[in-house]
Amino acid sequence: MTTTTAASMTARTAGRLRSWLAVRHSLRSEAAAVLVVYGLYELARGLVVGETAEADRHARQIVALERSPHLFVEANVQHAARALPGLTSLLGIAYLTLHLAVTAAVLLWLHQRRPTAFPFIRTTLLLASGLALVGFLAYPTAPPRLAGIGIADTVSNGHVDLNKGLVSSLYNPYAAGPSMHIGYALIVAASLLLYGRHWLIRALGALYPPFVLLVIVATGNHFFFDAATGALIAVVAAAAAAPLTRRAAQNRISELPTRPEHLLAYEEFAA
Repeated sequence: MTTTTAASMTARTAGRLRSWLAVRHSLRSEAAAVLVVYGLYELARGLVVGETAEADRHARQIVALERSPHLFVEANVQHAARALPGLTSLLGIAYLTLHLAVTAAVLLWLHQRRPTAFPFIRTTLLLASGLALVGFLAYPTAPPRLAGIGIADTVSNGHVDLNKGLVSSLYNPYAAGPSMHIGYALIVAASLLLYGRHWLIRALGALYPPFVLLVIVATGNHFFFDAATGALIAVVAAAAAAPLTRRAAQNRISELPTRPEHLLAYEEFAA
């Protein structure tokens, strides 16, 4: 195979991928694609378990980094949360459920009610997951609850134990940074703020990331630094998804035959 042929095949594959990403497909197809990609992401994340000593060293580096500008307050946040009866249990449940449940619900809502916005948000989530996996591989980090810095594990005290059993087989505790709880939360919030038409939907979107930040810090699963890197990944993923989905969509539109003017006027009126 010549270099020219290989380059041509690569270009065609990239073109097909862009065209696929820019379109909202059937719910079954979209669900299958997202589940496969996310399953591979979780499998790779769980199998790539960093060295414990290296992950602990990276956690201590983050603590030192946060202490320099006096931002290391994770222990204070957890202590305040544990002072309120029942709050710790609520935050633990939220940590285990909201990340996927809310994201899936918003994707479903976009698919059914905001079809033109769906490709961009779906592509942003997929790219963010891929970028996060690179971060897990490059910089394995122990969460605060396992770093020996006086922060407790408030999630693994009930029926779910993140450190043992089936959950631990697919869960890499040394992939604390970047925090994709925050990355996904910001993408969800942007979806609700940009495409929600009721004030309550937009208000929930604005409140969701701060609540998730409280959840991940108070439960001892992430540093504030992890949240910041998760937010950065969400921004980078959105910036990359915008031209991917927009260009492909424009190319598809330009390939359509020109409609008579009276049909265009009717369609505008109907919209």
